[in-house]
Amino acid sequence: MNEMPRTQIETLSFPRLIAGTNWFLGYSHQTASRSKFIKELQSRETLADILEVFFAAGCNSVYGIHPGAPHLNHAIQDAEQRTGRACVRIGIPSFDLAGTAAAKDANLRTLDAFREIRCDLLMPHQCTTDALVDRQRRTIREMDVFIPAIRERGMVPGLSTHMPETPMYADEMKLDIGTYIQIYNAAGFLMQIEIDWVQRMIWGCQKPVITIKPLAAGRLEPLVGLAFVWATLRPIDMVTVGCMTADEAREVIEISMALLEHRLPNLTLQETRSKASMKAAR
Repeated sequence: MNEMPRTQIETLSFPRLIAGTNWFLGYSHQTASRSKFIKELQSRETLADILEVFFAAGCNSVYGIHPGAPHLNHAIQDAEQRTGRACVRIGIPSFDLAGTAAAKDANLRTLDAFREIRCDLLMPHQCTTDALVDRQRRTIREMDVFIPAIRERGMVPGLSTHMPETPMYADEMKLDIGTYIQIYNAAGFLMQIEIDWVQRMIWGCQKPVITIKPLAAGRLEPLVGLAFVWATLRPIDMVTVGCMTADEAREVIEISMALLEHRLPNLTLQETRSKASMKAAR
């Protein structure tokens, strides 16, 4: 299997397939019991095993690092040591928007904390970004505060958003950022407008786009969800996918490579009794 193709965000080289962390940290987007199960399942050791698979295949980037998740940060270091691949770290912190002196100090401490865990690309989380979007004036407020503060700490700034118009406004404002996040999947899960509209807006972006939730938080089978995103994104754009096990990581990587290379995935299919006749015929 060839290595995953790469793209560029400013000086940072990114694999087009990025390891997500919702299935690491317990954000299932399904039920409280499923989220609880994830948190209880994932340890430093299990996360390192999953990330080793990603890094070995050239997918050496993690989306969603956090100072409050030391087991994840240690797992990244373990996978780096095992594979000899340096991880490109993406942080998506939330910020206090109260505007008080205390809030501003807390936000600077947050930025410092992400710098300390070696964050490369820092993107204010959707709960921060979208609260600052002004649709009437087609602007994103307070970027003159956040973006320079991120740059001063040696990180590349971006914007994480659930609003498809946010990248358009960022481009119109000529914001000094390297990329943006967009939700993008064949089910339209958590997307605010029709899928074809979001695709058109992604293709109109002036910067590479990092897409998230390609499998609609487990609602789409990997072949279905990945076939859609790889077929409809630009060569400069990225896909972020979360996995619960190392075997799942191997599957999504192989499916992605097969789709990009226009070949059949080299995977063992799941078997049930209902497929016995088809297996015998082959």
